[in-house]
Order: sequence, then structure tokens, then C-alpha cells
Amino acid sequence: LMKHFCSSSVSEDLGCRRGEFSRRHYGSVELLISSDADGAIQRAGRFRVENGSSGENSDYTPGTWHRTDVHLENPEYHTRWYFKYFLGKVHQNYIGTDAEKNPFFLSVVLSDQNNQRIPQYHSILWRKTGTQKICLPYSPTKTLSVKSILSAMSLDKFEKSPREIFHPEIQKDLLVLEEQEGSVNFKFGVLYAKDGQLTDDEMFSNETGSENFERFLHLLGDTITLRGWTGYRGGLDTKNDTTGTSSVYTVFQGHEIMFHVSTMLPYSRENKQQVERKRHIGNDIVTIVFQEGEESSAAFKPSMIRSHFTHIFALVRYNKQNDSYRLKIFSEESVPLFGPPLPSPPVFTNHQEFRDFVLVKLINGEKATLETPTFSQKRQRTIDMLIRSLYQDLMPDLHKVNNMLNRRSFSDVLPESPKSTRKKEEARQAEFVRLGQALKLKTTVKGDATANLATTSFCKKEPWESQSFCSNFPHEVVCADSWGQSLLVSTDAGILLIDDGQSSVQVFDKTLQVKQMHVLEALDLLIARTDKGKDSRLLVFRLSALQKDIETKQIIRSKYDCRENKLERTKGCHLYAINTHHGSELRIVVAIRNKLLLVTKKYNPCNSSASSSLPPSSESPVEEFQYIREICLSDPPVVMALVDGPTGDSDNMICVAYRHQFDLVNESTGESYRLHHIEANKVNFVAAIDVYEDGEAGLLLCYNYVCQYRKVYPFNGGSPLIQPSAYDFHFSWNQVPYAVVCAFPYILAFTTDSIEIRLVVNGNLVHTAVVPDLQLVASRSDIYFKATAAVSGSSDSSSKEMSSRNSPQTPTAYEIPECPLSSLEGEVLCKSLYKIPLSNLVGRSIERPLKSPLAPKVITTTTSGGIASPPATHSLSLSRMEIKEIASRTRKELLGLLDEPLPKTESTQKQRKLPRRQSDPKQGAVRSTSSDRIISSSFESYSEGCHLSTSSDPDNLANREESSPSSYPFQLISLYDEDIIDLK
Repeated sequence: LMKHFCSSSVSEDLGCRRGEFSRRHYGSVELLISSDADGAIQRAGRFRVENGSSGENSDYTPGTWHRTDVHLENPEYHTRWYFKYFLGKVHQNYIGTDAEKNPFFLSVVLSDQNNQRIPQYHSILWRKTGTQKICLPYSPTKTLSVKSILSAMSLDKFEKSPREIFHPEIQKDLLVLEEQEGSVNFKFGVLYAKDGQLTDDEMFSNETGSENFERFLHLLGDTITLRGWTGYRGGLDTKNDTTGTSSVYTVFQGHEIMFHVSTMLPYSRENKQQVERKRHIGNDIVTIVFQEGEESSAAFKPSMIRSHFTHIFALVRYNKQNDSYRLKIFSEESVPLFGPPLPSPPVFTNHQEFRDFVLVKLINGEKATLETPTFSQKRQRTIDMLIRSLYQDLMPDLHKVNNMLNRRSFSDVLPESPKSTRKKEEARQAEFVRLGQALKLKTTVKGDATANLATTSFCKKEPWESQSFCSNFPHEVVCADSWGQSLLVSTDAGILLIDDGQSSVQVFDKTLQVKQMHVLEALDLLIARTDKGKDSRLLVFRLSALQKDIETKQIIRSKYDCRENKLERTKGCHLYAINTHHGSELRIVVAIRNKLLLVTKKYNPCNSSASSSLPPSSESPVEEFQYIREICLSDPPVVMALVDGPTGDSDNMICVAYRHQFDLVNESTGESYRLHHIEANKVNFVAAIDVYEDGEAGLLLCYNYVCQYRKVYPFNGGSPLIQPSAYDFHFSWNQVPYAVVCAFPYILAFTTDSIEIRLVVNGNLVHTAVVPDLQLVASRSDIYFKATAAVSGSSDSSSKEMSSRNSPQTPTAYEIPECPLSSLEGEVLCKSLYKIPLSNLVGRSIERPLKSPLAPKVITTTTSGGIASPPATHSLSLSRMEIKEIASRTRKELLGLLDEPLPKTESTQKQRKLPRRQSDPKQGAVRSTSSDRIISSSFESYSEGCHLSTSSDPDNLANREESSPSSYPFQLISLYDEDIIDLK
């Protein structure tokens, strides 16, 4: 076991750099000027240029990075709350006006968090400035009122109190409001440019493309015939061929994409400007420019295109010699940063990886463009108009409604109301649910909702996927820190050393109650804070001394053996913090009520051979620490963080949080400066994280639902320049976290039942992982957390019971989850420790210097919920031929036409006995009998719990205009409590 931590771990070094990031990864703003063949200047514009050649990875060995940040930002599956959580379910909608007489709508639903049996309130506040979404915990003993929800959204004063809306048709209007956030489908322009072409007239006049261009189009998508096309058309004519006869189309992660290809749009020999082509491509937010020629030839510039609408250009070049593509991105200056950042160099030899990267980049780019003033102001005016119009239509009817219903709280279902009133309420809810389900199904079939299961989710390994570290961990965890590949954990049974696959080793007994700890392998130190009220102390130990005790199996230490390890002057401390980058010295700030004690230790790296032979007198490192000064504050700090100055001489700072503010305190002078004031009635401080952008210090201030980035400029005359900056930004979490972890490019928020993952540079949501009974354990290097997984003895019965309880066909007023996870009959709580390797998050492959002495074992990657996932591949999607082959084989299996026998499982034996599908010669298509229920086991697992399904009826399809029955695939559309999935 000791081989895991007998020397400095690379993970600690990486952990120190986790807060370092650079916006240069996302390009730099340049003034681009275009000129004609004679050299005369035509146009100019400021664009952010991304070419992956900024040299940010120059100090790393080629091949040591793997991409972990190719993700859709703010994916609709996580952001379209009303469609996902509300529509088709019993929920409540309210209308009111704020103190400035602006109308607003509030929607609240008590839902099951992603079918994990975690009841919580999802709330959406609709205002003219946009939507605000939060999650609130559910408590069966504490009712939640409208006022408390609005207060959590910083809306405390009203001109008119909120009233509940009972009309089922309100769901359609609120769905229209949500759709204003942006389309789920996209149209991108594709412009072909020959070598040497410098004007848009020349580029748009290319009648045909080259062989390389045709190969690139085939990579992007499939060529489809426009006449009679029933899918997303992206503004193209599908009846009269006025916009060409064909185009390129694809579906990527549930999004339909239509490409406006310049060579496929109508060409006119008389019109040199090719207005018909410019009418489509010039009105696309994103345009791909495929340029022929060598890299040394004249390059494309966005100023060559006359368009006030196109904000993003993706320049693509193909190199035939090494069969690779080079990518360069131009974004208008006002477009916010968006990912993924280009690799260095931005050359892709894997064509499938290049396609996925380009599509993700362009989708994220169009979403980011919608946040520019040009589009956001238009969207705000539209939302304001819709809300005011809806308010004027609804308010006269609301005065006729019983006020008792308007005043009820969300947890109150009127159990003591008259029987007749109860029946009317249940009938209203039934009609409410029926209309919502029909609207949800219609929206999905129309293509205005993304498919919830992207094809990449089954084969792509996500960087935040967790690994099982210690199963069935019975102790309560107080705090922990990583020690090499092991974990040093303070529990109710003492301090334990845990390693994956090995039995735990007790280091201290339970008489030593440690509330906070840091393991510093490079300094051979363990820093721990014991919490016993006034007797609280800060203790320091040599790791080599603890290692020796473990190796020799000496008597387990107790608090009585730690008298010589107590730091002086630290009695009564309730909090401490250390500097992240302890290069020259280690700095510790200890909080004792409203006093800060600054202690330092000079950096003196030790080697393991020397430390193992230390004399007994030097086992305690207390004498190596030096007391510097004491600083008095006005209040005891709740959160602390140390900020390193640019020189490290007299410009180091301490960030403290208390009352309603964050302050910066100069370590040398003790002067305090106001960093941020919080305008809220109640403040829940979460964290202050020091991050360093290109060596300059900044702070992520986390409180309530908010995370705010503030740049701390270098000092000017002894005081920091604390002022608003263009680099400052803020975003809101969907749920109040109790801990925040930064691992560039991600920032992770931990709540009691979920991990919310966003990007540091722009705060965009990437993923939300539901983890029941979540507790963050350690995060200084690798991230460790404890979660509770439910192990059910009989899954069939429980699934049937849940299906019957949650059936929305018979809605009742009691739509509250009946029992928490821990109380379900036949289920046993299993508390386990999981690990998210930091190397997966930050994208660096770490070769740890110390291997496990045990025989290598296969470690299956588990999801955050503790379910083992199959071995992941790095391909983002399958080829079209593979998809067609799998689809054909699956269809034959469903029809029972395969010559090869299926595995003789119990389910397949039952399937063989069922009648096969029958063919209808009149329709020329396969039809199913009423008793036909053949379904594969994989489909069976996905459709479990569905309460409504539809299929393409050939009789109905034959009646459609210009439709062929054979052109429609058989569809199984399962309407879930949470999702709608289209399986073709």
C-alpha cells in the first residue's frame, strides 16, 4: 500500500495547476481588412480569430493531450425545462406584476429528478429579460409558498400578488415563450471558394465544386431531394424547386441541420451578384467557407463577405498529401466565447472526429451569437410583447376564480376541501395533463424538440464519468484528502487510509476528530484542524512519520499522541486556508473568531530516503513554522481563499466572506478592500476559488445560486485595482451548491443530489448528473465523492409499481413521490466512494510514477449513479453504412427473419412463440397484427415505463399529399414521464 504514496505524486502538481486557464485558447481579436485585386480597401471588421497556433501547448509533449471538451453547450435536453419537466404533467402556473409593473409568469412542478426518485421543485420565472430556472428541495413537513420561491429568485416586491392560472391552454403559450430561447434545428451556409478568389461575387459565382469539395459535403451529411422533403427544410423550397433540386442534410445529437450549399442553390449567368444564393447564405448566422489552394496562397477574410447577419465563419482547407483538414474560426467581436477550443495545430487526420468537432463548434457558435446585443435585444422585445399580450388576455378571467385556490401553497393539495371541489380539481388536472401530453407529442413529431437520446451517449466516454473507488463504505465522512493514489479520510471511526481494492488502514483512532485537512506530499506534511470548540487546534504531521507507523504496524495514534504536533496560537480556530501555489513558501491563514493568524513555512523539499531515516526529535515539524502577524476583521469569516500576487513579496491577498460581502485583505498591511457586495436578504456563502488567467489572479465568488468571476489586477501604490472589467462575468446555478470545484475547462457544483458541470470561461451548462445522496469528499487533486445507490431485490415488481403510481392517465391531486429512496421496501442502502480522475477533466494523460503492487485488474468505468458502463470508444458516432447495417439487422431481428438464431434467453424464447408480422399486399409495407408484440430486449429496456406509443399507420400515410407509404419508416414513439424518444 505504501508504494502508492511514498514520493511526490504527479496528481498533486496537476492539482495545483487546476485553477490556471487562458482565454487565448479561444482566439484573439484582430482587425481584418479585405482588398480587391488592385489593392484597394473594400471592407474592414474586428473578429476573434481562432487558429490553434497561439502556442499555449508549446511546453507539453505532443500526444499527451486528449480532447475532453468537445461538448454541446447549454444542450436543450438540460435547458428546455418546460418541455422536459412540466409539459404533460400536473403543475402550477402563476401570473403577477413586479414592483415596476412588469408582468411575469411563474411555473412550478414537483418532479422526480430524472427518474432517480429524488423529489424536488423545478421553478421557471418568465420575465421580459429572459427566464430564470432554479431547483428547490422538497420537504414533506415544510410547505413551499409562491412568495418563498420568488424570494429565492430575488423577486420580493410585487405590484400585484401572483394568481394561479387554471386554463390548460396556458401550456401552449408558455411553450411558445420557451421556444424564444432559440431553435433546436440549425441552418448553416457552405460557400465554395477557389484558389485566388478575393470577393464574395467570385465565390458565389462558382457553378460547381471540386472533387475535394464534394468529398467534404459527403462528410457533412447526406444529399437529399428537396421536392417532397418532409424534414427540417431550413427555409428551402420543398415544393417547386425554386431553391434548387437537392441539398445536404444531417441529424447530429438530436439536432436537424440543413446546409445551404452555394453550388446547389440556383445559379444565374446574368446576375453576377448571385442574389438568390446570397439570400440564403447571407442570412445564415454561421457559414462554412471551403477554400481551395495551398496554405501560402491568399487566405479568406470575413470582411470579403458583405453580410450584416453572418457572425461566424469556419474556414476549412483540405490537404490531399496527408488526407487532413485544417480549421480556422472567425467570430465577430461581440460574440461571447464558445467552445470547444481548437487543437494546436488545428489539423484533423480523423475525418469523423473532424466532422463532429466542426458541428459542435458551429452549433455552440450560433447559440453564442444569439447572446449578442443584435439578437438578444430583439429576443427581449419579442418576449416582452408575448408576456404583456398574454397578461392582458388572462387577467380579466382570473378575477372570476376562487381566491382560495390562488392563495394555496404548492405542497397543499386541499385534503379538507369539499368532495365536490376535489372532484372538479381532479377533472381539471386530468384535462390539463391530457392537453399537455398531446402538445408534447405534437411538438416532438413536428421536429421542434431534440431527440433525448443522442447517438453519442452510448459510445462516447465523458470526462466526468466516475470510477468505483471503495464499495460499501459504512462510515460517515467528515473530510478527506488524496495521498498519492490513496485517500486519507476522517470518519466517525477515526482517520483511515483507503485504497482501491485494498482493506483500509487506521492511522488515528476516533479520539482525534479532524474537520479539515490537507495532504502536501511535496512538503512531507499533513495539516489538520481538530474541532472541539474552544479547544480547536491546528495540527501538523510529517507524512514520512505516519508512513513509518503504518509500515511497522505500530500502535494507532490518538489525540493524546499529538501534543507535540499542535501549532502555537491556533487554539479556538474554526477555519484555515493555504495557498494553492506554494512554490517558495507555504502560507497558512488561520481564522480564530474575527482574527486572522498568518503562518508560513519555508519550502524545503524532502526525498523519501532521507525522510525515512529522520531522528525521533524531528518527527514533529512544528518548529519549522513561523508566526508572521495577526489581522483583525469586523466579523468572523465564513469562507477564505489565499490569492498569490504577481511578485509574491508584499502583494499577496486574503479573500474573506462574511455578512453580505467579499473583501480582499492585504497580508502585509492588513488593509481591507471591498471586492463584492451581495444584494440579497439571505446569503449562503459557498466558496471563493483563486484562479489565474495567464498568470494574473482572479476569483470565482460563489454564493446562493450565483457564481461571479472577478479579476484582481496587479497593485498600484499598495492597493489592488478592484473595478469592473470586461473580463468579469457571472452565471447562475440551477440549484444552490454546497461545494464548487474548478478543473479547467470545467467548474463543477455539488448539491445533495446532483453534479452540475459548466465551463469556466463562459458559465455555459454542459451536463447535469443526478447522484442520489451525494457528498463531496475530496477535490484537491482527483475528485472523490460518496453516493448512495439503491440495490433492489426484485426489479420487475418495483418497476411495475412505479409505473402504476406515476401513470398520468389517471392523475390525482397527490402527485408527490410516495417514499424516499431509503424507505422503499426490499431495497438496501449501499454507500460507496467514487472517483473522477482529474486527468480526465483537464485533458492531460498522466502517467503516475508509482504503480499498484497488486496484479492489474480490469476496472469498469461507472457512471455517477454507480452503474457500470461498457468499454468506451473514442469515436463520436458510427458511419452511415454501419448505421444502415445495424438498422437492417435490427429490423430483421424484430421480424424474425434472421437465419442466425438469437441467443436462447428467456425473453427470446418467449418472442419466438409470438406471431410474426404480416404483409399487406395492398399497402406494399409490413403491417403488424394486434397481437404482435415482438420487441428486442434493448428496446424493451428503453421503453419501460412508457404509457403512450404511436406508429406510422400506412392507411393514414397513403392519404397524405405527394407521399409514398414506403418512404415512411416504422416509428415507435414512447412518451415518458420525463422524455420522448423517437426510435426508428
